[in-house]
Amino acid sequence: MVKQEAVSYVENLLENNSVAKSKIAFVCQNCGAHSPKWMGKCTSCGAWNSFQEEVIESSVGKSSSSVVSSSVKPMILSEIKTEKLERILTGIHELDQVVGGGIVPGSVVLLGGEPGIGKSTLLLQVAVRLNKKVLYVSGEESPQQIYLRAQRLNVPTNQCYIYSETNVAAVIQEIKDCNPDLVIVDSVQTLKHPDIDASPGSVSQIRETSNLLIELAKQRHIPMILIGHINKEGSIAGPKILEHMVDVVLQFEGDMQNVYRILRSNKNRFGSTAEIGIFEMVQNGLREVANPSEILLSGNPEKLSGVAVASVMEGIRPLMIEVQALVSTAAYGTPQRTVNGYDAKRLNMLLAVIEKRLGVKIYTKDVFINIAGGIRVQDTSIDFAVVAAILSSLFDFYIPTTYCFAGEIGLTGEIRSVSQVEKRIKESMKLGIRKMFVPTCDIKSSTQCEVIPCSRIDKTFREIFKTQKQE
Repeated sequence: MVKQEAVSYVENLLENNSVAKSKIAFVCQNCGAHSPKWMGKCTSCGAWNSFQEEVIESSVGKSSSSVVSSSVKPMILSEIKTEKLERILTGIHELDQVVGGGIVPGSVVLLGGEPGIGKSTLLLQVAVRLNKKVLYVSGEESPQQIYLRAQRLNVPTNQCYIYSETNVAAVIQEIKDCNPDLVIVDSVQTLKHPDIDASPGSVSQIRETSNLLIELAKQRHIPMILIGHINKEGSIAGPKILEHMVDVVLQFEGDMQNVYRILRSNKNRFGSTAEIGIFEMVQNGLREVANPSEILLSGNPEKLSGVAVASVMEGIRPLMIEVQALVSTAAYGTPQRTVNGYDAKRLNMLLAVIEKRLGVKIYTKDVFINIAGGIRVQDTSIDFAVVAAILSSLFDFYIPTTYCFAGEIGLTGEIRSVSQVEKRIKESMKLGIRKMFVPTCDIKSSTQCEVIPCSRIDKTFREIFKTQKQE
């Protein structure tokens, strides 16, 4: 009898009182999945050695039928009134173009990229060029280090407030006191919530700290730019929900060995994701590249083989780039397939098409492909130029730099259509292109550029090589 009374007393105590408990769980730092024990491989995302031990606060016995009162009422869509938002121009045209014409007040922008690619440099240039009150929150560098970087960039240092702090509560209080026009956080992985028993950069810390900053940005209409680290796979570190919470996700790409950088928009609630920005890393920081096609083309004045000019689309911007190929006899048993700036699997497909449709034995050859300037191209319309460069190197035949190629190669050897042919042709005429090889279309030739419609690679390259031999 006494035992039953004791059990009833404990049950009533748990039902009528909110008892806070803490439990230990293992959280995947890649996707945020929970597990009661450590696991070598995450069953959700497949990442290895990504589980870390974290303390999770939970409450027991709370009533689930709590009433929440809200002053917000449903509205008919046609009755919703909107105000025209004045976008904030950063003074860097390439960045303004990518975000859709400027930063929207109250929006949150997430900028990711490789370490040392220039994320902090770009945002420091924004902070000092913007003729507004900017709060630069740095959790990675001291104010002295930022000042030395500003001196190297040769930019004014009296228009930006530097705040070196990692406690998110102190950061939020400083934003409320300072009331800036723009907040830059470098980086969100360094912030720490004082009530969460986890290391900075963990899933729980990133989720809670970013949620507080986003809520503050929406309440006070203060735009924020958050710098995010990336993992070894190249995606932004932390929970995937972070990319869903923010308004704009930007990716800063580029080869560390080259000077060119590309700024892409992976998500944009206020504009298109088709725009890109191109920068050049120089001694004084990042310089905008207004016409990258002129820089990416060398001109090939010595008439060397293995070079072809391609017209590709990066977003909605046409680019003329140089494709370089080297085909040589395999020195070892297994032929090498090495690419730089191009998809290696797609190269293997094109080599199979060349061997099958053109009857060219290339399986015993080493093939090297390089996209000049360190640019990585994802547009499949570069296939035509890749095949042209491979054949040019294989037969040691020169293709004039006044020839330009744009077309996707199919498995049957056909040249498939590409988008925005007129834009590609207009860009090619600016650079002195005389012959434009494109898939069969209704575009007419002009006096400056002869448009040659092509349907199959075997017919096209026989005509090209025959014409060059006659010349």
